[in-house]
Amino acid sequence: MGAPVVHFEVIGRDFEAMRRFYGELFDWELNPAGPADYAIVGPQDGQGIGGGVGGAGDRAYGVTFYAQVTDLATALGRAEELGGERAMEPTQVAEGTWAAQFRDPEGHLIGLVQS
Repeated sequence: MGAPVVHFEVIGRDFEAMRRFYGELFDWELNPAGPADYAIVGPQDGQGIGGGVGGAGDRAYGVTFYAQVTDLATALGRAEELGGERAMEPTQVAEGTWAAQFRDPEGHLIGLVQS
């Protein structure tokens, strides 16, 4: 079975403006999460996937998705073998959950999650 998409992110320069925009546009309840300017939205009425809206800080801004994998190191290594480049080393983002990021051969930022 392939790696399912389990999370999305919209990262912008102005966190409050992004949170207000997406909250009002899609009627999302965005709840603060993490130590930085970041908010989480869950699936809506049991449909879709959850995601986050955040401020860029020192990170690149844009839109990305996260695929769930069984081993971050293996997935990052495979991405590199196929022409990708590591963008974020495995980092614990919640208890029992780790994330990493890479850029595909055209520079798109893609996330990986391991729980």
